[in-house]
Amino acid sequence: MVKDHPNLKPLNIDETLPHQVNAPSFKNTGIQMQAPFINEHGVIIGDSLYASQNSPLENWSEETDPAVMAGDEWVHPTNDIGWNSAENRELLEEKRKPQAFPFMHPTIDVSKGQD
Repeated sequence: MVKDHPNLKPLNIDETLPHQVNAPSFKNTGIQMQAPFINEHGVIIGDSLYASQNSPLENWSEETDPAVMAGDEWVHPTNDIGWNSAENRELLEEKRKPQAFPFMHPTIDVSKGQD
């Protein structure tokens, strides 16, 4: 079970993650940035610290089954390194509405006869 925690606040500023150089902007995509969460193993997901005292990665042994780290509970919906890939950045760009300002007039075709 994934749960929100009152002390875990969103890390975004103006719908982007400035602490990640290549992180895309979610602004005007309709996707809401989300705060980190704690998964059923007590691991904080999406805090950008990438280490958690309860994580199997921090407590790895020969007996650890790698499958314990499979599934959606290990992936943050908006603070995940996967968003930095070209393919996922394209997905965000496709959701973003075109910014017409300052090149379009709301009622007059200002490009008429210019081509």
